[in-house]
Order: sequence, then C-alpha cells, then structure tokens
Amino acid sequence: MSTPKITIIYYSTYGTNHGVAQTAAKAAEDAGAEVRLRRVAETAPAEVVAGQDAWKAAAEAQSDIPEATLDDVDWADGLFLSSPTRFGTVASQMRAFIDTLGPLWMEGKLADKTVTATTSSQNPNGGAESTLLGFYTTFMHWGAIIVPPGYTDAVKFEDGGNPYGFSTTPGALDDIGQRSVAHQARRLTEVTARLGG
Repeated sequence: MSTPKITIIYYSTYGTNHGVAQTAAKAAEDAGAEVRLRRVAETAPAEVVAGQDAWKAAAEAQSDIPEATLDDVDWADGLFLSSPTRFGTVASQMRAFIDTLGPLWMEGKLADKTVTATTSSQNPNGGAESTLLGFYTTFMHWGAIIVPPGYTDAVKFEDGGNPYGFSTTPGALDDIGQRSVAHQARRLTEVTARLGG
C-alpha cells in the first residue's frame, strides 16, 4: 500500500477544534500517513477577535499553524475537516474556505478524495449532526468518498454515539474524545491507503 497523504483542515474559535485537529494529525501520522495540519483563515474583524480574551488567546495559540490553501487540498489523498457548529451548520470561516475550492472542483481534483469530518457545539444537541451532514452534502457534490466512523470501534458507544463523525462540547478533549478522534483519523488513513493500493 502507498503512503497516504492526509490534510487536516480546521477552524477553531476558542481552541476545541484546534485540539481535535492536533489529535487527528498525530493519529494519522502514527497510522503511517504523511500529514499536513492547516487552519482556515479568520474572517472575523481583528478588533472583534481582540475584544474577546478567550478568542484572542486561542488565535495566538494557533498562529504558528499555516493557513490552508488550495494546494493543501490538491496535494492530499484524504481530508479530515473540523469546524464548530454555527446555527446547525459549519462556521462561516470554514464555509468561506470551502467556497474557494471551486477551481479544484471544476478540474475534477476533489473527486475520489477520501473525506471525514468532526465538529463541536455549545451543547450535545446543538446541531452537531446537521453540521456533519452539511459537510457530507458538500463532499457528495465533489464526488469524494465519505469515510464516517460509523460504529466501527467500541469507543463510538462511549463518546455519545454520533456515527457521522466525532462531536463534542467546548473544552479540552478527555480520554474518550482523544480515542474517538484518533480512531476516526486512523480509519480515514487506512481506507485512503487501501484505495491508493
């Protein structure tokens, strides 16, 4: 099997999805992937970010991670996307990045990539499933190959049971969350490797 190239792209306002992305990156690397960890550009005005201590601190903590580009998507065999939920769908920052991918889509360069997604929301029933399904609707338009975690590992019966992708509430990942994200990233890596065979 070939070495899969996995790009992990996330947006994180207060740090939760940053932690998810870091956990996914390590798990994918441990599973044998070549990994790029990328964050999407902040679209909120700088003064708004600076005006909220938690948002400002999280932005500073992520400042060393390169911003995602079209090249990072084109390069990848598989994509792991993570975004907070905003009113039942992905955050506008992630949506803005996805909307820049039109040129790759028009060239057929998004087709047949493996993809998976995770999210966070203020509370467990805050739109996590609709956000993940929204991600997957976009991926279907690309012709991508969706790799959900399903119930392929016992951790899915411990983490809240979302078969579409890991979902969490704000804050650092606990042990169950870390194991669930790692499983999803490994599954993406392994499926991508098999398809690239």
